[in-house]
Amino acid sequence: MNTSLHTGFDQFDSRSKHSSVSWNPVWRTLNSRRLHLHYGPIDLLIDVSGTEDNIHQAHEAARQCFAGVLEALVAELPLLRTPCTSGSLRPKGVVAQRMWKACQPHTNRFVTPMAAVAGAVADHVLSGIVQRVPSVPRVWVNNGGDIAFHLAPGESTSLGVSRANAKRAATLNLSSSDDVRGVATSGWAGRSFSLGIADAVTVLAATAADADVAATLIANDVCLQDPRLDKQFVVRKKAQDIACDSDLNDQWVVTDVHSLPSELCERAVSNAQVTAEALIRRAPITAVFIECQGHSVAVGARV
Repeated sequence: MNTSLHTGFDQFDSRSKHSSVSWNPVWRTLNSRRLHLHYGPIDLLIDVSGTEDNIHQAHEAARQCFAGVLEALVAELPLLRTPCTSGSLRPKGVVAQRMWKACQPHTNRFVTPMAAVAGAVADHVLSGIVQRVPSVPRVWVNNGGDIAFHLAPGESTSLGVSRANAKRAATLNLSSSDDVRGVATSGWAGRSFSLGIADAVTVLAATAADADVAATLIANDVCLQDPRLDKQFVVRKKAQDIACDSDLNDQWVVTDVHSLPSELCERAVSNAQVTAEALIRRAPITAVFIECQGHSVAVGARV
């Protein structure tokens, strides 16, 4: 399954660039294996392998898990939009706690639990499916490009990581014995705000929430580190001027990137590589793929 550019949590996520969203819940079976769940900003595609009974039970479990997720997150929005610190208050909701936990290895820098929201929702629905249908062999829960997946013992799969130009950057073969169960991609051209100029940063991690927050932070660090060059090649606006309730407040987010000289692309990618290597040492992250205007690097044990 190919990853796609990170879409964040759309209108519910205060980092979103979009202002319109349908708040009517949708439950649709797309084919014999796939289920579409949509409510407000949450848009899940669920793919289940197994017997007809496996698939039916898994789809029903997903619908049950999905109920109430949005309402619980909305109830704790002020806290979830507050920067995480080593002593920050832990939220009460199940999904909110997944978000908070994924951010804990990164409290040395600015990050709010909202950075992990899409991945955490995917993890939550996946967990509900596997708990209710333990015999299911494989499940994918895709929340706008942030993906949580399950592989039963003895199962394996191939994960394709696509570049921004749709060409294949890598194909990874994963088995049930691997520690990877989540993948997420972030970049300035996605539907969520980014402080960096990455076309795509894809992260493989223990959970989708872990991958989500790491992809966000690494993508933020794909930058030129020179205010003069940044002003020349990068278009920015204050996050709060685009979305008044953004948790990024008055930080300058990227809205466009001009064509960069090769050496500047290499500089930006190299800067994020340092961040990726540091995160791999302290967080449950396995591999990172970074791309900026055709310049790319892969970091981690599986690449």
